[in-house]
Amino acid sequence: MEEAQMVVEVVKSKEHGGRIRQCTICNQRRAALKRPKTLEQICRECFYGVFEEEIHRVIVDNQLFKPGERIAIGASDSTVLAYVMSELNRHHNYGLDLFLLSVDEGITGYRDDSLETVKRNEIQYGLPLKVVSYKDLYGWTMDEIVKMIGLKNNCTFCGVFRRQALDRGAALLKVDKLVTGHNADDIAETVLLNILRGDIARLSRCTFITTGEDGPIPRCKPFKYTYEKEIMQNLNQQLRMHTLRGWITSPLNAFIPWLTVKVFSTINNAGIYSPNAYRGFAREFIKDLERIRPRAILDIIKSGEDFRIATSTKMPEQGTCERCGYISSQKWCKACVLLEGLNRGLPKLGIGRSRGVNGERNKDVKQTGKKNIESKQCGTLDF
Repeated sequence: MEEAQMVVEVVKSKEHGGRIRQCTICNQRRAALKRPKTLEQICRECFYGVFEEEIHRVIVDNQLFKPGERIAIGASDSTVLAYVMSELNRHHNYGLDLFLLSVDEGITGYRDDSLETVKRNEIQYGLPLKVVSYKDLYGWTMDEIVKMIGLKNNCTFCGVFRRQALDRGAALLKVDKLVTGHNADDIAETVLLNILRGDIARLSRCTFITTGEDGPIPRCKPFKYTYEKEIMQNLNQQLRMHTLRGWITSPLNAFIPWLTVKVFSTINNAGIYSPNAYRGFAREFIKDLERIRPRAILDIIKSGEDFRIATSTKMPEQGTCERCGYISSQKWCKACVLLEGLNRGLPKLGIGRSRGVNGERNKDVKQTGKKNIESKQCGTLDF
């Protein structure tokens, strides 16, 4: 509920003399909200226009797409992105073939609602939908993994499997690029996380708006400079006018606060198995900074963009996994290492940075010659 209350700061104050403040853009309608990154007080109508126009400018200025390209939208976590991409593609004649791509992690009661939302998006926007599941790709659901590993390290499994699942789904759709809903808050969090972890390799690329250009399926982030609060406000509008049309027959306004929290919790949160995820602490810190100084999020992103890695710093070399063909800086990719541990009843085998296991893994694969995941090479990791 706290996130829903933070969606937008409603302008309740009045100017001297008792007059209601007018929108600073159109100067005609009553100001309904204050934008977090510009502090402009604007009406809802102007907000929706500015919201989409800014994302359009980001797409055009960074030349993210070319006419005729096939684009997959990471739809499970990107309901607003699916709507915005569909609208911009239509209004500005991008000439893109759009597809919805969703991942089913196999978490009972968590992903079910968002998958239903994605299926409605498929019908409303007329976009083909592809759903890939952990069970089909890896032979395990997250529920089964958590039963074996517990709650402490399950985020490692889910994060690694999800990134690779998106790439594998994109490869099945034969798309040219994959767009994800990572927003300004996400990227600022990632900058801080990479600094805290001392992860120079990821720090050097985590602010790129397009990553994996050296691989077969690049990833783009049209929401790179878009605040999470503004995305939630746009989602609120969709709930009122578009996305849930026909879902409920009772007066819609009475249900909007509950629906906003419901969709937010099932689509955008980290998940029921990650109450103490490392990223959660960075997220709380970012929110505290935003309350004090809203521009802090963009400032952190700018700082990340300005980082320069010393030429003497040794960076990992990109290669391919000997087992499944996925891009990896090691002989086996992280997903194969984690799966090996699960299948052998040693779930902690892939946790941490132990190098002693590599020799054992290589020896095993030479003896057995087995491949648990058959796939062509997919895109590089970007987070």
